[in-house]
Amino acid sequence: MASAITTLAADAPTLSAANTGFMLICSALVMLMTPGLAFFYGGMVRVKSSLNMLMMSFISLGIVTILWVLYGFSLAFGTDSGSLIGWNSDYVGLSGIGITELWDGYTIPVYVFAVFQLMFAVITPALISGALADRVKFSAWALFTALWVTVVYFPVAHWVWGAGGWLFELGVIDFAGGTAVHINAGAAALGVILVIGKRVGFKKDPMRPHSLPLVMLGAGLLWFGWFGFNAGSWLGNDDGVGAVMFVNTQVATAAAMLAWLAYEKLRHGSFTTLGAASGAVAGLVAITPSGGAVSPLGAIAVGAIAGVLCAMAVGLKYRFGYDDSLDVVGVHLVGGVAGSLLVGLFATGGVQSDVAGLFYGGGFAQLGKQAIGVAAVLAYSLVASALLALLLDKTIGMRVGEDVEVSGIDRVEHAETAYDFSGAGGGTASRNTAATAPAASKKVDA
Repeated sequence: MASAITTLAADAPTLSAANTGFMLICSALVMLMTPGLAFFYGGMVRVKSSLNMLMMSFISLGIVTILWVLYGFSLAFGTDSGSLIGWNSDYVGLSGIGITELWDGYTIPVYVFAVFQLMFAVITPALISGALADRVKFSAWALFTALWVTVVYFPVAHWVWGAGGWLFELGVIDFAGGTAVHINAGAAALGVILVIGKRVGFKKDPMRPHSLPLVMLGAGLLWFGWFGFNAGSWLGNDDGVGAVMFVNTQVATAAAMLAWLAYEKLRHGSFTTLGAASGAVAGLVAITPSGGAVSPLGAIAVGAIAGVLCAMAVGLKYRFGYDDSLDVVGVHLVGGVAGSLLVGLFATGGVQSDVAGLFYGGGFAQLGKQAIGVAAVLAYSLVASALLALLLDKTIGMRVGEDVEVSGIDRVEHAETAYDFSGAGGGTASRNTAATAPAASKKVDA
């Protein structure tokens, strides 16, 4: 018995300084993705609502952080209850956790795991905001964010990643958030826009991006931060799986960008910077659930397929009449669905697990599991998000007035504008200043 106890003690995980440092860096990278998303979305809207778009992402860093500490971590990763939700009183306020206490079976502290997962919780509602550009009260959006992460994100995160969660136990593979983050956010975006309706002038007025350089900056920051998002989700790199995920993240993103541009050239005759940025994000979305299960060649296939599918999907809003302002449904929902299902085709059985997809002799079993995960998260998020939006719309109102939307939401909601042109030389301001100058001054100048 004594020797058995000694063996168990020797096999127990011990804190790894290398893995802990790596995961803290990954957490910071994922945090950077939310400001990156703000730039990406902020450049895609018209100038009169660019600050509002930035703030709709940025506010998530405040709201979700506090809720995560108070109860979110406990709901998502506490002890399972009925395969639907977790709870652990020690996690409430993060007050009952020892500073060197290790996360279950891993070599990193619970605190490190908690802050890493916090950054996922922060960016997910921020993703939704792109579908609602130009027309939502900031106060209503802030309240929606708080309600949505509580009712939708925390439970779904437990289903997918929490020990005992029903999708986790079913064997659904979601390496870093294809279902819990992207399908979840994309379905929520669709649910909300079906409730609040279209922008004034949708399909009539030009609604082009006001700053493509900002869009490209945001896409670059997202791409950079996504390495932490994906590679960090293995919670260390002792066995090389995180390194494979890092490589696949780069490969799939490149393939998706090229595929989107090729489709765009064939369909519309041009290679656009917006297409390059959107294609890159589509690839990042699609490889998120699948990158730990496929080879680099499989990652090329995942990225290329997602790039074309998402490029095709962004036009559906005009056909079906739903106003997905910045293509959250077309990129995140479609990309998340594609990446999650493609696990069932391209999983090699030799990376994160021995589960093989259809093309590697595994049959249809994993594809079926992936489809269940996709359908469950999509349906729950769509319905729950629509109900939350309807509740807020009927109580405090979700939308700004039509006059505010037309004149610009930034001035009314934030009392600011993104750009100040009043001091530009040689313009109206200069002429007005000269016209009102004292007479003596004018005589001297003359």
